Amino acid sequence: MSHWITRNVRRLAWMSAATLTVLIAGPAAAQGQELKPADIEFRTSYGEMRFPEKYPDGTSISITQWSHFVPKYDEWFAEYAQEWGKAHNVKVTVNHINLSDLPASLAASISAGDGPTLVEMNAAPSAFIEGLQPLDDVNAAAEATFGKIAETCRHSSYLPTKEMWYGYCHGWVPDPGVYRTDLWQQAGYPNGPETYDDLLDGGAKIFQKTGLPVAVGLSPELDSEFYARALIWSFGGSIQDEDGNVVFDSPETLAAVRYQKKLFDSAMTPQVFAWNPASNNQTYIAGQASYIQNSISFFRSAQDIGSQIANDTGFRPGLKGPGGEARMPSHVWFIYVMPAYVKDQNKITAAKNFLLDLSTNYSSASYYSKFYNFPAFPKQVPQLFQDGGWLDKDPWGSEPADKLAIFKTAEDWTVWLGYPGYANPAIGEVYQTHVLTTMMADVARGTKTPEQAVRDADKQIRAIFAKWRKRGFVGGSD
Repeated sequence: MSHWITRNVRRLAWMSAATLTVLIAGPAAAQGQELKPADIEFRTSYGEMRFPEKYPDGTSISITQWSHFVPKYDEWFAEYAQEWGKAHNVKVTVNHINLSDLPASLAASISAGDGPTLVEMNAAPSAFIEGLQPLDDVNAAAEATFGKIAETCRHSSYLPTKEMWYGYCHGWVPDPGVYRTDLWQQAGYPNGPETYDDLLDGGAKIFQKTGLPVAVGLSPELDSEFYARALIWSFGGSIQDEDGNVVFDSPETLAAVRYQKKLFDSAMTPQVFAWNPASNNQTYIAGQASYIQNSISFFRSAQDIGSQIANDTGFRPGLKGPGGEARMPSHVWFIYVMPAYVKDQNKITAAKNFLLDLSTNYSSASYYSKFYNFPAFPKQVPQLFQDGGWLDKDPWGSEPADKLAIFKTAEDWTVWLGYPGYANPAIGEVYQTHVLTTMMADVARGTKTPEQAVRDADKQIRAIFAKWRKRGFVGGSD
């Protein structure tokens, strides 16, 4: 009986006002209340894993993660982590760092053999696998409890050649096309561009009339890298096949690179060669772009400052290539890893408990990220996808309220670094060394022909793959 009281007192402390209204006055009193996240719940069992209600005195875990692009999420997470710690007799410390500093921070901790208990990475950290603890048990327990994980998360936290779950991916972020509804309406596209041909035609018309460009990056940074991959995938090309063989130098990849040259000449400006990850957001919010490819963090920022741009924004799923394919990468993955230097069993158990409880309570994580975070386990946030739910009636003030409804199908058009194979260390190095954006920029500037640029990039990619294949991290045989 005491266990029941303790558990439900914890839950009551976190209940939303709407839920408390139902408890006090009955269901009728809640009519018209905004749909809220589920009550916070801390469980003691997941699949075959069992956890204590309380941990021994002195137990602590430290977490290093990036500063979220939607600040409200960090506010919620800080409170949640402390409440979790109080409930479990665990001291929880959370340290936020810049997203771009994550790989160096993790590398330094592994090299020193000391550092945080958990590190949250924003893309597949498979290159660090030799310095990480396997999290096979956590992932097995999660799938047993929550159902199948989203493919973009599976391919970003599991490495088949090592048969190891090196990370726990709790969420991911869609990366849609973003367009100015007023400008594209005037260009004859009332629903925005649906294909890359539309982007070229409509973007050129808008640019010629207004001087406002298609603002997709050609710079060595995150957004540009994701745009290059989306373009190549949607044209039918890829870096590797499902088995890890390099297949980059193909007619499909060449067609995508030729297309990008046309788009640059017709509807873009040279500023994109020097962009950083914030540039397309800032350019769009300033009213200086007709189209970008980005997550919704910029949109929430525009709402926060009361910009008319928020109301004039439309979202598109991936643009279709010549064969009708539409493939967009996740913008970010939320992947926790546990370095191998963590040896204290209480820390290890508490950290794994924390990860699984976070997925249990993901409706709050998604809600307080203003739907930037999509769940790795979709059934944990039915409020997000159900008819009349959050994406149909955005409680954070979209106008119209169903502006985000296209995201209900996001998993259908979202893939991952390395698609159609896994995000192996070779894929990670191609991403980190900006092979694709350099190739695209060289062609746009006219310093290389599309044919030469693709051949040169293919040579670099093959050398990277050969290195990692020799170490047993990549499949395939070329």
